[in-house]
Amino acid sequence: MLKVRLGELRVEHRDLDDIIAKVTEGSPFDMLQMQRLKKRKLALKDQIVRLENRLIPDIIA
Repeated sequence: MLKVRLGELRVEHRDLDDIIAKVTEGSPFDMLQMQRLKKRKLALKDQIVRLENRLIPDIIA
């Protein structure tokens, strides 16, 4: 279940990269929209890291 969700988040994160690239190609572009996209991308990255940490157990050296 966690691996499936992790995969979904990674796909959405990659899709946002494409969307951001397309938005910046157009001139002029909406800075508010860009900020929202980047904020969403950062939130997705945080979720991805949290899920990865839950899947990979801590190793005590």
